[in-house]
Amino acid sequence: METLSFDSSSLDATEEFLSRAYTPMRIGGRPRETGARIARRAVGGLVVDKLHFDYTMAYDAACLGKVCLITLHRGTMVDTTDGRDEVYGPGETFLIAAPDRPYTGELRAARYTITMFDPALLDEVAAGGGHQRGPVSLTGFRAVDPTANRRLGSTVTFLRDQVIESPGAGGLVVATAARHLAAVTLSAFPNSATDGRPGPADSRDAGTATLRRATDFIEENAHRDIGLAEIAAAACVTPRAVQYAFNRHAGTTPLAHLRRVRLAGAHRELRSADPRAVTVTDVAAAWGFAHPGRFAAAYRKAYGTTPSATLRDAS
Repeated sequence: METLSFDSSSLDATEEFLSRAYTPMRIGGRPRETGARIARRAVGGLVVDKLHFDYTMAYDAACLGKVCLITLHRGTMVDTTDGRDEVYGPGETFLIAAPDRPYTGELRAARYTITMFDPALLDEVAAGGGHQRGPVSLTGFRAVDPTANRRLGSTVTFLRDQVIESPGAGGLVVATAARHLAAVTLSAFPNSATDGRPGPADSRDAGTATLRRATDFIEENAHRDIGLAEIAAAACVTPRAVQYAFNRHAGTTPLAHLRRVRLAGAHRELRSADPRAVTVTDVAAAWGFAHPGRFAAAYRKAYGTTPSATLRDAS
């Protein structure tokens, strides 16, 4: 895990730190109060930062190359990029800028969370929804409605407090959480994948042979960081064809099947583990389950007992 921390009342030091941690940036204005605090946790391509500025600060920044979400907890932020005058307040989660565009704006005594991830995850999520038309771009900066905003904010909070901050965060847990964040982001913002008509359905390859190749790949690789794109590539078909194959011949989805295989892997490991050496949380995390409560509920539904009972009975 990468960690960074910064606490300073020097504008020059703050500008230097922001330019090094994010993108080349210039701070405008000479505020009287100049306290700035920043804490970063980054792992597996997912970056979550907590920031607190005591003052009003104008900024002029180069492109980030990442999807950068801002969740504002206190104060206001104003986006002035390309002549805009968008004001964001507490409770909003929004896109600070397109990944490949510079941006300008102003912070006003703001406390907020920054969450960043690779734009390629949006492409993967879009491909999984049958919208594989090249790189996906977010075409709006605010969520499409209040419900989408709340869902996105809750996802960021979960990542910040339960995933990134958890001991030993990494591996499948972070990779799964990052894909989930990308999916929620794509559903929350207007975007090029869903604004237009989806591409034609590829049903020709959605046969039992595709299902067999896909399930074999999942069984052999469930312990790795895989998603729909990797499953489709292994089956030598499009992501949409894989989805059709699972729906038609198995009555489920590829990712639901992947979750079941991972749950079975966790079950096997709990049955053979030494309860003095490992915990349920350790096993769940190793198989990509970040939320202990949801893991326990899925486990009980599948096996009629709790994971902790299985671990206690292990021999």
